[in-house]
Amino acid sequence: MSESETKYAELHLDGKVIRLPILEGTEQEKGIDISALRKETGYITVDPGFFNTGACYSKVTFIDGEKGILRYRGIPVEELAEKATFVQTAYLLLHDRLPNEKQLKAFSSLLNLNSMLHEDMRHFFDGFPRGAHPMHILSTMINALCTFYPNVDMLSLKEDINLSATRLISTVRTVAAFAYKKSIGEPIVYPRYDLPYCANFLNMMFDSPVKPYEVNKDVVRALDLLLILHADHEQNCSTTTVRTVGSAQVDLYASISAGVSALSGPLHGGANQAVIDMLRKIMRSEGNIQKFVERAKDKNNPFRLMGFGHRIYKTFDPRATIIKKTCHDLLEKLKINDPLLDLAMELEDIATHDDYFIERNLYPNVDFYSGIIYRAIGIPENMFTVMFALGRLPGWIAHWQEMISQNTKISRPRQIYTGKTLRHYEKI
Repeated sequence: MSESETKYAELHLDGKVIRLPILEGTEQEKGIDISALRKETGYITVDPGFFNTGACYSKVTFIDGEKGILRYRGIPVEELAEKATFVQTAYLLLHDRLPNEKQLKAFSSLLNLNSMLHEDMRHFFDGFPRGAHPMHILSTMINALCTFYPNVDMLSLKEDINLSATRLISTVRTVAAFAYKKSIGEPIVYPRYDLPYCANFLNMMFDSPVKPYEVNKDVVRALDLLLILHADHEQNCSTTTVRTVGSAQVDLYASISAGVSALSGPLHGGANQAVIDMLRKIMRSEGNIQKFVERAKDKNNPFRLMGFGHRIYKTFDPRATIIKKTCHDLLEKLKINDPLLDLAMELEDIATHDDYFIERNLYPNVDFYSGIIYRAIGIPENMFTVMFALGRLPGWIAHWQEMISQNTKISRPRQIYTGKTLRHYEKI
């Protein structure tokens, strides 16, 4: 937009009129550029939690929470979930286009060739205590990768970004499986060249010298779908962390490690585990679902049903709409007899037909169904957040790539100071 076409918002402040440029994205999202506000007025804006602050320009993902829209690089997530694989989706996020047959074959081959973890790093796992949370192991091991694969930063990284991104997506899968094996005291299982991405991960997780793992195509497809639905979600806490840390010209691995740490919090990546915890509490209460539903409807009761509603989506979570059918189909095909999963389906039925939840758009979200699927295919609860990280990895890398290409300035928010005014030292 040229200077003559720029529209302005006017701010009347201290007897002056400040003209602030109005910006508009390709999907008609509107914003006000306040970057010169402090210089011109001495004022800053205050927005705790950045609920209403645009921190960057991005071409990666578009979300319209009011309409329930989620698109990766312009492609609706519904289409990707139906027609694409996670590997194709990862390529799309990294390259801004879907791969053709030749590109997909080359990308898949790179993933396989780089699936091995440096053998010296294998010994790092011996330093973690048995029972260490896999998410903490994952964050530490990703950070350690920068000592084995140096110079992956915004100053030196030019031609190697494709190789480095592919290596990270593949290696992190191996680290995650090794971390799980370490946590349960079993020998690690190396990746296999003959298995595709998700099947390879499941084999590394569950294969055992005393019980070989049999790959189930329905389980593989369900995992593939889950990773696609978690591949990116715009400027969430962990993605913003990756961008913020990376803006200090921190290398790719350390930036992603920071994202993993942000994701490990119960308010972000731990939501699907919280769903299972909630279901277990209901089970201990003799399965009295209605009692918990009434508690959730009581405005004076702090209890909330986990896995219902979403901060961004004000109508429905498009990912939940997609995953709901997969969840029901998989449970039926696997013929699993799990009272906790039966309880989840009963809770879903009650909440989706209750006027209180319908009027407030408190529908089951992606976290509600993902935890149920992970439990059904044998993923332990302490690995739920790790699975989230595996899916989100291509999105994090895409945002890191975008950030370094924009020569982003180091992130440095301002504050409103509310502490003591000037005081002087007093001798003891």
